[in-house]
Amino acid sequence: MTSTPHSVARTETFEAVLTRRVSRRSMLRAGVVVGAGAAVHSAFGTGTAAAAPAADGHPFALDFPPLEPPVPMPFDDTALAAGFTSEVLIRWGDGLFDGMPAFDVDAQTAKLQAQRFGFNSDWTAFFPLVRGGVDTGRDGLLWVNHEYTDGLMMFRSYDPDNPTKQQVDIELAAHGGSLVRVLQGGGGTWRFLRGERNRRVTAYTPIQLTGPAAGDPALRTSADPTGRLVLGTLNNCGGGVTGWGTLLTAEENFDQYFANNDALPEGKYKALNQRFGVPGGESGRKWERFYSRFDLAQEPNEPHRFGWVVEIDPFDPQSRPRKRTALGRLKHEAAAGVSAKDGRWTVYSGDDARFEFVYKFVTRDRVRDGGFAANRDLLDHGTLYVARFNDDGSGDWLPLVFGTGPLTRANGFTSQADILIRARDAGTALGATAMDRPEDIEPNPVIGSVYIALTNNDRRGTEGNPPTDPANPRPVNTAGHVIELVEDGQDAAATSFRWDILLLCGDPEDPSTYYGGFDKSQVSEIAAPDNLAVDSLGQLWIATDGAPRVLPMNDAVVGLPVIGPERGRTRQLFAGVFGSELTGIYFNSTETTMFVAVQHPGEGGTVDEPTSRWPDPAGEVARSSVVAIRPA
Repeated sequence: MTSTPHSVARTETFEAVLTRRVSRRSMLRAGVVVGAGAAVHSAFGTGTAAAAPAADGHPFALDFPPLEPPVPMPFDDTALAAGFTSEVLIRWGDGLFDGMPAFDVDAQTAKLQAQRFGFNSDWTAFFPLVRGGVDTGRDGLLWVNHEYTDGLMMFRSYDPDNPTKQQVDIELAAHGGSLVRVLQGGGGTWRFLRGERNRRVTAYTPIQLTGPAAGDPALRTSADPTGRLVLGTLNNCGGGVTGWGTLLTAEENFDQYFANNDALPEGKYKALNQRFGVPGGESGRKWERFYSRFDLAQEPNEPHRFGWVVEIDPFDPQSRPRKRTALGRLKHEAAAGVSAKDGRWTVYSGDDARFEFVYKFVTRDRVRDGGFAANRDLLDHGTLYVARFNDDGSGDWLPLVFGTGPLTRANGFTSQADILIRARDAGTALGATAMDRPEDIEPNPVIGSVYIALTNNDRRGTEGNPPTDPANPRPVNTAGHVIELVEDGQDAAATSFRWDILLLCGDPEDPSTYYGGFDKSQVSEIAAPDNLAVDSLGQLWIATDGAPRVLPMNDAVVGLPVIGPERGRTRQLFAGVFGSELTGIYFNSTETTMFVAVQHPGEGGTVDEPTSRWPDPAGEVARSSVVAIRPA
């Protein structure tokens, strides 16, 4: 990460920002949205907004008593609000194919790991298997990202300074993602099935590079002189589901896998690597000792082949994944999408680092009927935009198009491919707003808004860094915030928008916090908002990553209404185990079950000295898992 200021707006006191923001949304707090098509005079001006559907009977309606877990939690387990139950659906090391032996931490191999559920579960997505035109929501394919590995929590007597090749190979096989057949039984309990429907995508999987940057000289290596075929996907964090039934998995912190940036000559790529955080010398992982592709002294272009959004067809386990370069190269936290009014597809993505930007991509063409076969190249053509948040609550989507504005040869940009590979540099040139670690971005098609999780930024307003601004109003923002955005005309293809602050997270007794204007004495406190989801009622769900650094609590899943008199009233549904973050909120197709990933339980411990053994109290190691939550 870099502390270089990329976009510096005027300094404004937090109190002034908060006062203005509260006054601008007072009518939404009063519940001005009373029915479909009701006139709204709100933070976004006069317009129309649909009321959320009636919540009667919805399994996850926000009428449950919020969870109030003990602090600290005195048990090595998760906790749920009353009225709900859960089971661990799948965990690291579970075999995905027939005939596989039970997981044994002392009998790991790369070959076995490539057929087992991967490490550190993150974003999830459920794809129903429909039979006879009927979708029961009880049978489907579950995709799960595997963000990164931690040798200390995988191997006995692991030495981070001297990993073995066998350990590195196992870690490579534990990255990527898993596609797993899941089934809900008559009693409501979920389980996974082994078999041919399942799939592992790893750091070894051949992946096609497509779109404007494919084949560019900056993507060519000695192993791939075409610049069109890369081995593997790394640090898969967020994602999204397309309107034609495929999944998008987003590559985030790829910098940690590479070494020796100092070996490169001075120039735009060395500087960009520094901005991404690629180390000048050896990497923390030491993979370059065994594989030259991770050593920039030998393969200077290999990092350019990561940081993309990868499209995968979940219904064809033999299909080749595709890295869609038209969506730009950054530390993608998300790739959630929604249809524009004219049928084109829009994908939103945050660049998860301090003082980086918010992006969206709009396809050139409309989505066609016929699934992936009819939309195979849709994400290869379109326009990538970066966001500028104006002080008055308006905003602009600035196109990253070669030859427009400052994106010219005179300013060091050589082609559209160059702009996409260097999307961060292009965003800086355009004057995009530097944000407080933009992570998940989730459109809410029920009411026509978009939500942006800004996890935290402890450098905001410190010496040598950008000051506060209206979209990032708190200095040393350790608790994070959530922004609400409405595209002009509620059209995802619009090039301008209105924005407002929905949440300023943290201790409700802290005057710098704000929970949508709701009475803070009645909310469930949260910090470090990370992963977002929206249900068919238009309710917003938030999973946190890092709350224990700010509040005396484990990371949490909370839900909140975003319109009406209870706007901003957070209710905690779920608490993670000690040391874990929560992520990957996704509902089955009938919204009777919520899937949540519990990542790195017991983080800080080791296989030899664990701080958690969840989810198996009698087991030897903690194992990242996916939990299925449903009404009791």
